[in-house]
Amino acid sequence: MNIPLPSLFLPTSRKEVEALGWDSPDVIIFTGDAYVDHPSFGAAVIGRTLQAQGLRVAIVPQPDWRGDYRDFRKLGAPRLFFGVTAGAMDSMINHYTANKRLRSDDAYTPDRRSGMRPDYPSIVYTRILKELYPDSPVVLGGIEASLRRLTHYDYWQDALRPGILVDSGADILVYGMGEKPVAEIARRLSAGDGLGDVMQTVVLAQLSSTNMGDGIVLFSHEECIKSKEKQASNFRIIEEESNKYTPSRLFQVCGERLIIVNPPYPPLSEADIDATFALPYTRLPHPRYKGKEIPAFEMIKHSVNTHRGCFGGCAFCTISAHQGKFVVSRSKASILNEVKAVIQMPDFKGYISDLGGPSANMYGMKGRDENICHKCRKPSCIYPAVCPNLNADHTALIELYRSVDRIPGIKKSFIGSGVRYDLILSDNIDSRLRQIAMEYAEELIARHVSGRLKVAPEHTEPNVLQLMRKPAIELFDTFRRLFERINRKHGLNQQIIPYFISAHPGCTETDMAQLAVRTKEMNFRLEQIQDFTPSPMTLATEIFYTGLNPYTLKKIHSARTQEERLSQRKYFFWYKPDYRPLIRQALRKLGREDLAVKLFRSKEK
Repeated sequence: MNIPLPSLFLPTSRKEVEALGWDSPDVIIFTGDAYVDHPSFGAAVIGRTLQAQGLRVAIVPQPDWRGDYRDFRKLGAPRLFFGVTAGAMDSMINHYTANKRLRSDDAYTPDRRSGMRPDYPSIVYTRILKELYPDSPVVLGGIEASLRRLTHYDYWQDALRPGILVDSGADILVYGMGEKPVAEIARRLSAGDGLGDVMQTVVLAQLSSTNMGDGIVLFSHEECIKSKEKQASNFRIIEEESNKYTPSRLFQVCGERLIIVNPPYPPLSEADIDATFALPYTRLPHPRYKGKEIPAFEMIKHSVNTHRGCFGGCAFCTISAHQGKFVVSRSKASILNEVKAVIQMPDFKGYISDLGGPSANMYGMKGRDENICHKCRKPSCIYPAVCPNLNADHTALIELYRSVDRIPGIKKSFIGSGVRYDLILSDNIDSRLRQIAMEYAEELIARHVSGRLKVAPEHTEPNVLQLMRKPAIELFDTFRRLFERINRKHGLNQQIIPYFISAHPGCTETDMAQLAVRTKEMNFRLEQIQDFTPSPMTLATEIFYTGLNPYTLKKIHSARTQEERLSQRKYFFWYKPDYRPLIRQALRKLGREDLAVKLFRSKEK
């Protein structure tokens, strides 16, 4: 590489800092991921955002937290603050399977090497920095911290934990997508101002000196430990407030201190999100990783993100809790500019691997009357039915796909993100939008599937789907038939790949047996499957921990033991000979030999 390194990447070492002529950085960001200078990696986004303010920003990726802490010492103290993030994934989900077995690799680390970050880096890194530099502020951010901003159930410790500021000792926490709050924190620290009321942040205050009259007071951490009903009641308030356009400030007592969750900024404007993606990313891993592969980067390097946020409201998903319910879409010009940048990458072969977002086909969608949206607190705009106020118009997305494919150098653009088929097949939209949705389905299936299309019915049984906030399985079956019909029309031989979850709260072993029968009838042998993993700040996790539906306080059973969870998982593999005797024996105990007959017919006596 002929261009000097410091002109390309944010510095990561003392040598790089000195090459820039800095005495010290203004901000130093510690991250649990490798440093990839790409808009899909949060540390790079925050670093470039602060750089655009004229600040000197350095990044320390995957510091060694053992031994003499040399990685934490090498750049000294920053002028303004340290930033800390666990990375693009929650560290515990990154480290462990749903059954708490240690994973052997890490997609966000060069060559998949494991052991390059601790459990809970948000806490570990912050404590080290506070030990070494007690007078330097630490700003905590990223998904791990964001979802742990208040009392939360930790599946790996099987216990309620307080808001992560209490355990970490950080000075302030930025939740959600952090460009605006972190820029405001930097401005205030530069001016010598206080941080207590920065929007979209969490702070700790002394209980005795805080007025709680301008917000909602939740049950205290100690009350939640004693009462699962109170924890469940808290969750309903937290979820409803997080789904409002203008939420209230939240307060929660924890010991002698008070956790204050300041309301978030309004969703970014189109100009705001365009500006974020226009920052001068190299779109590459730092050269320190030369010759090594970072799988998470390889997966997205030829993809383009079209929007943020998701209004699906799925009970087990953290996207709306972190990115928000309101979809923020980039302009077509911004997206096309990024596509042109991808074309210039030396290993690009003409194929965009994904043109999508959290849900591929929510691009450009919002309320017809946004005043109605501003008063709404529902977690989903499409469950139990598509909201009549949602402008579920796929026109902009069709035009975007076609515009991308017209760019010289593009052979095909694929959609790798999951597609919400309920937005395509909804009866709750007018005839014009239904016709456009069918046009979108044909455009998608005929021209933008790289052999396999991902969709997520998640389950087949009505009682489980209701808790998941997912549509009836019959709608998926309708979409499957539409997929097959369009394939035949265009002479294609593509697959639809459905995602399913076992051991979700409310799911019984009989429900899983029914799932096996239903998916067999649809000619599926399932590949994309997962056991439910309780992650903080989701409805499903609250049900798993409390045994209660927070919205009704009615009791709901969950498969909590490893034995129960594995007993459900086996039904995914009904077609494998080794599993058939186990399934037949289990169904006999359940008194459901009829399901064994449907699964195995005359092959098993």
